Amino acid sequence: MLETEVVVSASPHLRAGLSAERIMWLVVAALIPAAGTGVFYFGRHALLIILVSIATAVITEALTCILMKRPLTIGDGSAVVTGLLLALTLPPTVPLWIPAAGSAFAIVLGKQIYGGLGYNPFNPALVGRAFLLASWPVLMTKWVWPEGSLGWVTEPPAAALGLSVDAVAGSTALGLWGEGLNKIPYLQMYLGKIAGSLGETSALAILLGGLFLLVFKIIDWRIPVGFLGTVVVLAFLWGEDPLFHLLAGGLLLGAFFMATDYVTTPVTPRGRLIFGVGCGLFTMLIRMYGGLPEGVCYSILLMNIATPLLDRWTVPKRFGEVRANG
Repeated sequence: MLETEVVVSASPHLRAGLSAERIMWLVVAALIPAAGTGVFYFGRHALLIILVSIATAVITEALTCILMKRPLTIGDGSAVVTGLLLALTLPPTVPLWIPAAGSAFAIVLGKQIYGGLGYNPFNPALVGRAFLLASWPVLMTKWVWPEGSLGWVTEPPAAALGLSVDAVAGSTALGLWGEGLNKIPYLQMYLGKIAGSLGETSALAILLGGLFLLVFKIIDWRIPVGFLGTVVVLAFLWGEDPLFHLLAGGLLLGAFFMATDYVTTPVTPRGRLIFGVGCGLFTMLIRMYGGLPEGVCYSILLMNIATPLLDRWTVPKRFGEVRANG
């Protein structure tokens, strides 16, 4: 009698012929336009934030692997992705110890404590961001308006928006919307010359990276389509501007680069679509009724919790399988 060995491994379960390592480095490549735009608009300090965040993530991963006597995994690129994503969600004015603290927290308590890549139930970069926002809310909500050419201005172009300086100082597009003062031109939001996190302001740069991931089938289209489509529909139903909600805040970065994480999202096509819809629903609920103008981070983390249930509810039944009673 032949015996068949069954190997049960952690996610991500990849069938596209690409290794997890290759996928991580392709994600890094897709994030280069957003990172480069952030550095161009917000200056050299933005570049330092990115470098410190990535370096801390890689060093922390190496140290935890050594201390926990696990194989060294810094070569798979996952720590670089975590550090880079976290950096792109930070205000461009934060002191350098902020990305260091956030990346260390993300790697240790967002990833390695669960067993490393493939075992973490939450997106590590978002765990790090949520920790920073809860611990240092003032630093995490201090914004500047970009000038470009590797520099920044701390006073927003109030005159160009037809508002007073006091009305828009330190406000993002969503912050102005929350105060009923949104007059930012769509083109300005599309190109990224607005206040915001250093990698979230340019819709063009993020869409270029997202298109790259879709064309090479690195991500499943169902999650970003469900996410963005739900935001558009709910904005329309609530009498809001759908295009503004698409371009503002961290929606595009979250939809293409964070909600699509292999490890923390469902494995079934139907589950992924429901996951995206849930992210869009929670994002709009937080934007409309929450205490913070942005809800992308928390919406994705909430849906990460639901991932095991979505997998269980949407996994196809085998032919002839009978549902168990009770």
